[in-house]
Amino acid sequence: MIRHIVFFSARDRADLDAIHEGLMTLSRIPHARHFELGRNLQADTISETHVDIVVYAEFEDEEALAAYKAHPLYAEAIRLVRPLRETRIAADFHAT
Repeated sequence: MIRHIVFFSARDRADLDAIHEGLMTLSRIPHARHFELGRNLQADTISETHVDIVVYAEFEDEEALAAYKAHPLYAEAIRLVRPLRETRIAADFHAT
């Protein structure tokens, strides 16, 4: 199984709802076996980076992750969110 985690920060906190809505587009892509989207609780007071929204998804294998990223809704989410975000940090790893 592949775990896919992406952290986003907003350029302007007034755009958090629009970023969240744009990222919800990803939930309609059928290749993920599990998908979650949430706002960071900002509970970590020692963090050196600012994260507003987190995407967490699980995929059966690398082919499913590649199909997810190739889906037209993935491109639509990028189109909606990229102009509003400051930072995007992504990680994909094999779950053990």
